[in-house]
Amino acid sequence: MPNPSNASKQRWNASRYTQMKFNIKQDIASAFKATCTVAGVSMASVISVFMLKYSQLPVKNKLPPDLFATRRLRRKYVKNIIMQMEQLLIAEERGRDNTPENLQGSKWHEAAEQSIDVIQEVISLLEEIYS
Repeated sequence: MPNPSNASKQRWNASRYTQMKFNIKQDIASAFKATCTVAGVSMASVISVFMLKYSQLPVKNKLPPDLFATRRLRRKYVKNIIMQMEQLLIAEERGRDNTPENLQGSKWHEAAEQSIDVIQEVISLLEEIYS
C-alpha cells in the first residue's frame, strides 16, 4: 500500500504540474545533465526557465546557489568547461582539416591554427591546476 504522504504528494503534483516527454539526441542530453549537475540545478528548473522566457512570461527571481563555494564545486565546473573546450577543439580541428587546398594559408586557416593552439594550451593549464 502506498505511503499516504506519497499519495497526497502525487495528487498535489498532478494538480499543479504537467509531465512532458520528448526525444532528444543522447549526446545533447548527456551534456545537459552533466552541466546541470555541475551547476547544482535541476534539469526541470532549467527547462522551466527556458520555457518561461521563450513564452515571454515573467521569471521568478530566485537566487542561484553559490556555484563556486568550495574547491570541489569549482573543480567540477572547470572539468565541465574542459569537456566543452575539448569539443570545441575537435570542431576547430575538423574545420581546419576540411579547408580546401586553395584556402590553406588564408587568414581563416591561420585563425583556426591559432585557435587550436590556444585551446590546447588553456586545456593543459586548467587540467594542471584542477587535477
